[in-house]
Amino acid sequence: MLLGKVKGTVVATQKEPSMVGFKFLVVKPLDEKGAEVSGSVVAVDAVGAGVGEVVLYATGSAARQTVATKDRPCDAVVMAIVDTLEVGGREVYRKGQE
Repeated sequence: MLLGKVKGTVVATQKEPSMVGFKFLVVKPLDEKGAEVSGSVVAVDAVGAGVGEVVLYATGSAARQTVATKDRPCDAVVMAIVDTLEVGGREVYRKGQE
């Protein structure tokens, strides 16, 4: 699992039939302290995340292991919304207090 922040959404009017109904999110990777790092990924949203939320996501074959994405053609999936993040006993993120 990787840590990221949802930066936006992707709208696709034409897509693989097995992906109809899924929301796609632009996710910016974060380091362990919650700071943004380079790159971004488009991920299937399996949990109802929104723009600005910190999330856990998986890529590669692990992205196809959720109930929602099993056997679907996706390479990244958001699978959790982070409430708090602690590093070394210090809270570095709490949802709603960004």
